Amino acid sequence: MNERPKYELVDIGMSGEGAVARSFENQVAYCTAANAPITARVVDALRRLVESDEPGALLDRIRKWQGAPLADALPLRIAGGIHSLWLSRAQPELGPIYRGPKANGSAQDDVALVRDAIAAHEAPLMAWLAGPPQTNEAGRSSNFMAAMLWLADRGLPAVFDCLEIGSSAGINLMMDRYAYNLGGVWAGPIDPVMRFEPEWHGPPPPDRLVRIAGLKGCDIAPVDLTDPAQALRLKAYIWPEHTVRFERLEAAIAAAHVQPPKIGAQNAAEFIETELARPQAAETTRVLMHSIVWQYVPADQQDRVTAAMEAAGARATPDKPLAWIAVEADRTVHRHGTKVRYWPGGEEAIQLTWSHPHGADIDWLA
Repeated sequence: MNERPKYELVDIGMSGEGAVARSFENQVAYCTAANAPITARVVDALRRLVESDEPGALLDRIRKWQGAPLADALPLRIAGGIHSLWLSRAQPELGPIYRGPKANGSAQDDVALVRDAIAAHEAPLMAWLAGPPQTNEAGRSSNFMAAMLWLADRGLPAVFDCLEIGSSAGINLMMDRYAYNLGGVWAGPIDPVMRFEPEWHGPPPPDRLVRIAGLKGCDIAPVDLTDPAQALRLKAYIWPEHTVRFERLEAAIAAAHVQPPKIGAQNAAEFIETELARPQAAETTRVLMHSIVWQYVPADQQDRVTAAMEAAGARATPDKPLAWIAVEADRTVHRHGTKVRYWPGGEEAIQLTWSHPHGADIDWLA
């Protein structure tokens, strides 16, 4: 495996004095490590404004954040709002930041540009603080597919019935329409909507033939990909330097117009409890999957989801097994880890990968 640098441990659930400042500092480091210098500049400018005595209702609300700012992705909420001003051309003066990595400007220049944008659009920017980012990056599905190949190699039925929580717009609920080259192992249809070929490190995953029999998800506020206004909001959460992600989103929008993903408005606990109560087809592996979602799920719902999965796992049989694939952020290394549990036989979580936040590269650990 490739060794990754260790960073100062940050408690994602931290709150109280100093938590807002730490969240912005950590997000700058995270964006920098993920080759997102433009987003890092925006977040750093926001950090400087928040830590200054600059007046304003928006900055005061950020300074007095009542929750856990890192778990709530507070820096990315407001960074998405700032990006939306550029995408919609509401604030073309942001060009020196968003025109690309070669754009000129000092940190002081960035602060002035972001301060002016806030002053001109404070009311609409307030709305961006109301909820977490809706990213749902399609590239993360490479981790899901790699995990399914691994599960099939462990002897679980290679037909998967997938349940996703925090589905946002349901982009990963269309992963059966995507093709993957995972370290030389190919999976997916021959005529895909999108192809993913992440830079692969380590041995390839097992080469197994898998089939996805079902994909269904939930979100407390589902996003309709076919609605231009909602699609623009999704684009605002894309880190602008990662241009391929805009292409992927357009491909996902086109795919949703052909056949929309199956996603309902429901919280994670209710959805999983309901779905696990459904009869399960024989010779099918039922899978709970999620990516960069767990930090947004309230603690009581996390407990309910975990309890429901473990109870269902206790009832699982070799011909009707249960698995849990989680692709979540590790703030100590500024990477995402893929962890898998399955029942019966492997109840402890096993980490399969480290990966880039948006699937650009994968380190295979299994």
